[in-house]
Amino acid sequence: MEAGRQRRLRAIPQTAKMTDKFYLGIDTSNYRTSVAVCNGDGEVVASIRRLLKVGEGERGLRQSDALFQHTVSLPGIMEELGAYPLAAVGYSAYPRDIEGSYMPCFLAGAAAARSIAAANGIPCHRFSHQAGHIRAAAYSCGGVSDSPSRYLAFHVSGGTTELLLYENGKITLLGATRDINAGQLIDRVGVAMGMRFPCGEELEALTDGMPRTKGIRVCVNGFDCNLSGIENQATARLKGGISREEVAAFTLDAVLKTIERMSENAILAYPDLPILYAGGVMSCSRIKAELSRKFKCYFATPEYSGDNATGTALLTLDKELGARAQKSTDKL
Repeated sequence: MEAGRQRRLRAIPQTAKMTDKFYLGIDTSNYRTSVAVCNGDGEVVASIRRLLKVGEGERGLRQSDALFQHTVSLPGIMEELGAYPLAAVGYSAYPRDIEGSYMPCFLAGAAAARSIAAANGIPCHRFSHQAGHIRAAAYSCGGVSDSPSRYLAFHVSGGTTELLLYENGKITLLGATRDINAGQLIDRVGVAMGMRFPCGEELEALTDGMPRTKGIRVCVNGFDCNLSGIENQATARLKGGISREEVAAFTLDAVLKTIERMSENAILAYPDLPILYAGGVMSCSRIKAELSRKFKCYFATPEYSGDNATGTALLTLDKELGARAQKSTDKL
């Protein structure tokens, strides 16, 4: 749902003092290369992200291709970012906070972060890509400040469709898709229509002025869901001569209804917790409007919905502040 192939999220503010200490975050996901810097007050002073190139008609990248593109583009992005007196570096080391979570594309960010840290003699911290998403979303919306230590979080993107419980920095998986992810569904339907990957923004544009689709049946079991059936229905509608606009509306409305059902079930189990929606799919205005109407929920602003290193930089600061607090306690 992000416009543009390259985007600088925020320029360095005039108030930034280069005598301050800064915290660098690097994220090399399967779709974007990104770096970000925050200061010791938790303010993001610079962030750059670049969408990886996907061939026309293709629905994603092989890991080898993603890793190669990250390796080629990272030096230029770092040069564009500029020099900062760094106190620590953080990077996305794996997709999610579960055992065995691994993707080769994150090796590029790991190599860059560890090299920078070693050359500067500063700490280097590793986090999950998912944790960075949630931290960036919380930073951008500010809405979870009423309950900063515990809330429900959805991470909905091309690589993940999960319901999580956030408690004092710990992420617990509550539910997830059992087949394809919401972002995959949207991109597959878009590519079938002849759109260029990633297709979210173009697909959403087709739904302008379209009414909500009635009679959608989704597969949700507790906190889990299945989305491949939606892809089959959308494909069948296209082959049956249904208009592109109607198929686009059906696809996004089916994702909405799936997330809505999962949210309802989560609220029954955790009635006092707010919900934070993160990930590129949750930047869709058609989906956001309906969820906002029904639930006490918060969304990342569009520039922080997609993959970016903002959350990783902030997590690095959090880690350093926690370590300092622990040292102070130990001295008492």
